[in-house]
Amino acid sequence: MVVGKVVGSIVSTRKNENLVGNKFMIVEPVPSMKGEGGSFVAIDNIGAGIGEYVLVARGSAARIGCGVENSPVDAAIVGIIDDPTGLD
Repeated sequence: MVVGKVVGSIVSTRKNENLVGNKFMIVEPVPSMKGEGGSFVAIDNIGAGIGEYVLVARGSAARIGCGVENSPVDAAIVGIIDDPTGLD
């Protein structure tokens, strides 16, 4: 699991049929998790907004965590952090 900050959103009018109706957000890992790489796109089924800190599941756990087991998803926002004190 990765902790990150939502820094933007993605709009895609043409996509895999299993992804229709889903929202996509750009997530920047917090500095202590930069070893995971740079920004990435995550599916968002819980309604995170730009500027919020989130918990992100990656890999096969992402598909299971957001209920899209048969979709090409490798990152999913699975929680919004209530108190991000100390994450910056």
